[in-house]
Amino acid sequence: MQEQTITALRESLAAAGLPFVQDEPLAGHTTFKIGGPAAFWCTPHNAEELRSTLALCRENGARVYLLGNGSNTLFDDAGFDGAVIDMRGVAEMEHSDADNDVVRITAGAGQTLGRLCSKAQALGLTGLEFACGIPGTVGGAVYMNAGAYGGELKDVLESVTFLDDNLQLRTLPAADLAMGYRTSIFEQNPGWCILSVTVVLHRGDGAAVLAKMQELLGKRKEKQPLEWPSAGSTFKRPVGAFAGKLIEDCGLRGFTVGGAQISEKHCGFVINRGGATCADVVELTEQVKQIVKQKTGFVLEREIRVVK
Repeated sequence: MQEQTITALRESLAAAGLPFVQDEPLAGHTTFKIGGPAAFWCTPHNAEELRSTLALCRENGARVYLLGNGSNTLFDDAGFDGAVIDMRGVAEMEHSDADNDVVRITAGAGQTLGRLCSKAQALGLTGLEFACGIPGTVGGAVYMNAGAYGGELKDVLESVTFLDDNLQLRTLPAADLAMGYRTSIFEQNPGWCILSVTVVLHRGDGAAVLAKMQELLGKRKEKQPLEWPSAGSTFKRPVGAFAGKLIEDCGLRGFTVGGAQISEKHCGFVINRGGATCADVVELTEQVKQIVKQKTGFVLEREIRVVK
């Protein structure tokens, strides 16, 4: 980012009273614990501040990256030469009863899936059990159609409200969001910014919902390397196979590049064993992709987003 742009954006944000800091280390804001500084780290407290921040970034020609819980993001070692916007301030949540069986919950994009699942369980609602333990925000979950244990967000999603390329407020029903395996219309339109998400759930037995969530959380703890920094599942599931099984069958359990390692507990995860860099992770995943293709014919695709 040119010094002139930096100065102009700093003055514009300060004049508007919008919260930000400069040269914020990004490693502390991702679950991978990797990444250099962001030129600007913006922390809007609500949707209106978010819209104003986006507008000023565009007016001043600054690149923007929207960050939720940082659970699927790998920032470059050099950082991000633009404005990283922390979405977690956009986290309002409310619910409404449509009839005796159906309840809608609307959550701000920065709300965590964990809090949304807890809200559903407290209300005795079923449908979100699969999402319990996914370490992201609802905005990020829509963006990539997050899923686990046979469920996906599209299964319960009713609509999404967002800002389009012109920062105009729009709402689309789930049927129009092109939601597929780890993708959605938002991935295809990076200029759009999710503001809120509405899910439709059904009344159930609160104790049964809690028991199912605890069961799935137990499975995650047992099978996944949650004790190490990572960005969750590293590769998408190829058609007809499982990434972790392919990697294991290729003898890559524990394969290491620098501080990055294929987890010995679950080969579908790359973990930060300490001091791992973005370059380490990228090199490791490229080598894994090459070996898996050579030995099995399957082509792996990274699920984590590498941001430079």
